[in-house]
Amino acid sequence: MAQLTYLVEDNRTIRDNLIPALEDLAGARVLGMAETETDAAAWLAAHADEWQLLIVDLFLKEGSGLGVLKACLDRRAAQRAVVLSNFVSADIRARCMALGADAVFDKSRDLEAFFEYCTQSGAA
Repeated sequence: MAQLTYLVEDNRTIRDNLIPALEDLAGARVLGMAETETDAAAWLAAHADEWQLLIVDLFLKEGSGLGVLKACLDRRAAQRAVVLSNFVSADIRARCMALGADAVFDKSRDLEAFFEYCTQSGAA
């Protein structure tokens, strides 16, 4: 069964490559996507029980991925929120985890680990 995924990413090229890769490599079904914190928070509030995996970039057209993480702090235990960003330092990783991220991955270094995580979280 496909893992129901919501993507928060403002870069079209990354989205266009990431969505088919998620479907092929991690068995995900991407329900939708947002480019801004406001749009992501609104979708998450309106569809609180419909997703299993949330993938968030930190830098968005408006707002940030940190705000998106705050918007889903009260999610169900089975729902996972993952940060996938180009800017991952120890401080940023700690801030994301403090805001409820289940995992944090660097787009340039951690893609293999990211897809492995997505695959494993879908099987749970």
